[in-house]
Amino acid sequence: MRHKTLAGAGLLAVAALALSACAPQAPEAPSGGASEAGNDTLTIATTTDVVNYNPLIGNSRSDYWVTNLMYPHLLSIGDDGAKEAQLATEWGYVDDTTGYYEIRDDMTWSDGEPLTAEDVAYTMNAVKQDQPSGTFYGQMTNFASATAVSDTRVEIQLTQPDSSIVEEIGFWGNVVPQHVFEPAGSVAEFANDGDGGWVSAGPYLLTTVQAGQSYTMERVENYPLVDGGTPIAAKVVYRVYPDVNTEILALQSGEVDVIANSLPPAQVQQLQNTDGIEVAEVTGLGYAHMTYNMQNPDLAKVEVRQALAHAADYEAIRNVVLQGQAVSTGSSPLMPVLSKYYDDSITEYAFDPDQSRQLMEDAGYTADGDGMFPVSFRLIYSLQDPVTSQWAQLVKDGAAQAGIRIELQGSERNTYLSQTNDGDYDIYAGNFAIMDDPVTNFSLSYLPGGAINYTYNDDAELNALIAEASQTFDEAEKISLMQEAAKIVHEQVYDNVMYTQNLYVAYSSEWDGFMSKPSELLSIVNPVSVASAFRVAE
Repeated sequence: MRHKTLAGAGLLAVAALALSACAPQAPEAPSGGASEAGNDTLTIATTTDVVNYNPLIGNSRSDYWVTNLMYPHLLSIGDDGAKEAQLATEWGYVDDTTGYYEIRDDMTWSDGEPLTAEDVAYTMNAVKQDQPSGTFYGQMTNFASATAVSDTRVEIQLTQPDSSIVEEIGFWGNVVPQHVFEPAGSVAEFANDGDGGWVSAGPYLLTTVQAGQSYTMERVENYPLVDGGTPIAAKVVYRVYPDVNTEILALQSGEVDVIANSLPPAQVQQLQNTDGIEVAEVTGLGYAHMTYNMQNPDLAKVEVRQALAHAADYEAIRNVVLQGQAVSTGSSPLMPVLSKYYDDSITEYAFDPDQSRQLMEDAGYTADGDGMFPVSFRLIYSLQDPVTSQWAQLVKDGAAQAGIRIELQGSERNTYLSQTNDGDYDIYAGNFAIMDDPVTNFSLSYLPGGAINYTYNDDAELNALIAEASQTFDEAEKISLMQEAAKIVHEQVYDNVMYTQNLYVAYSSEWDGFMSKPSELLSIVNPVSVASAFRVAE
């Protein structure tokens, strides 16, 4: 049996909650193992094509995996959500409305241009101005402007105090080359589709695209974040497969070396006992959930949302579909892994179809002779997500016991993402990969206009709590405010959190040197990990 928990690389950064906060110096590149650059190709399986090559607007997992190998982030992340150095070496606040980053002085773009604070400031200002859809722009509510005060220092001005923004935009935002993106105009419209070639400051450069088949990336010789300063594998190829089962067959046959997406729970034990395959456990910083679109007049009624919440058998979902590999969050968006914020007084919605029926009656509905209420809701999910595809059926079955009809609508992932962005659903079922900072997560998820406010709610009391928490630099006060906010989310069912789980990823035992980061987005396909991986000598 092979079952590994891979250690993350780098020092743990201290959270910048005091005005004088200052992160530690950048960690040294990992040492040990085979670090000499070779001629091998690392082949990674994925189930989706790249939709956007512009990292400022990407929304597919494959978008993220490919563009992350070219466009660096200021900060990385540890298993507990704490931020770590990447391009930035120090970060914090000068005062309550001025943040800063000190960045490395040894990074260059693949065309020879140096990566400086000007690129960082340009990226932030362009995102604020052009408003590309996605998480980066969603973080910038209180961002006013960025200024490169030297080649290695960026200072950001805020419209009001925000104790989360420095770390959050540092982690979520890629840095792009000003000399490539600025001449192209709006960053919200720039396709960055490789016309004339791409430019990279990551470990690899995209060189060949065969849509529906593969994405080939070649080594960039200067990448100082890894031991020796050069990625080990000469090439990385992302190969597209229709589903995870086909990916597993490709891994077993040696056609691929890594499966980027996490394994379905039912496949974990089998692959742990398969010769030639390693299974690594990856810390989960996200959760699976359902949200109810309050633009639907039926779902605008809190009793109906509560009825749906009590019509799902969460324990059965975790035991049957997740094979016991998931835990409850207490139906709260404050997960146990965020131990400072977790509040065990918030308890999971009980599976109780009779209570659901009573709630529907309280909302003014009367069941027909078959015991069904005169409502029907369309639940969307991604067919490329085998776990959600399974528990969606259990949700439908539980709702039927409560007299509520649910129509399941699974679709190809990019269609599903488009439906999500357009609000084209009654119930959204899916996963958030990384929910690392409660204040930022709540701002994006529950404030009016939030980038992932899939319920479309606008709750004045909740809004005020989130705003107050955002502006305080006192950790104890921030925690108390967010716990109060979580109680409102739970009571009003603005988010129905199903579970959180650690993930499992598989790779060939012919490769080693991977460095795990939390979540499926980073996992063992984060830039430092991919650049550090090496073929084991026979």
